[in-house]
Amino acid sequence: MAVNRAIEGRVYPPTEPYLVGREKIREFARAVFATNPTSYDVERARAAGHADLVAPPTFPVIVQERALAQLVADPTTGIEPVNLVHSTEHASSFRPVVAGDELSAVLTVTEVAPRGPHTLIVAGIDITDASGAVVSTMTSSLFVRGEL
Repeated sequence: MAVNRAIEGRVYPPTEPYLVGREKIREFARAVFATNPTSYDVERARAAGHADLVAPPTFPVIVQERALAQLVADPTTGIEPVNLVHSTEHASSFRPVVAGDELSAVLTVTEVAPRGPHTLIVAGIDITDASGAVVSTMTSSLFVRGEL
């Protein structure tokens, strides 16, 4: 099945809110070898002016992945997960993510373009907090391998 080019412009509903926890921040920080003490020590984070532990800048990828899962699971896209390759990722942060934040993501398919037998899909993802303020924006490029 070929990728459905009509998905370009499609906007998926917001993901369920993700409650950012202290231990998840610590686990993520260890996984990405982050060394900033504000990601591990609540008192150091508060002394630096934050309400709680501060997540490393790439932390919103956890919420972004939930939005990408909607795209991949959508049977109308023509995406076969076995043929999917994550190509590039770009992120912009507008404020630090801290423990206690509730984050949701909205994915918009911004481009669907053939690349030989393959298809490039570009998705823009807005990560927002409980108030609706944008915390981070991400752009994810995916290749769907076609028949050779």
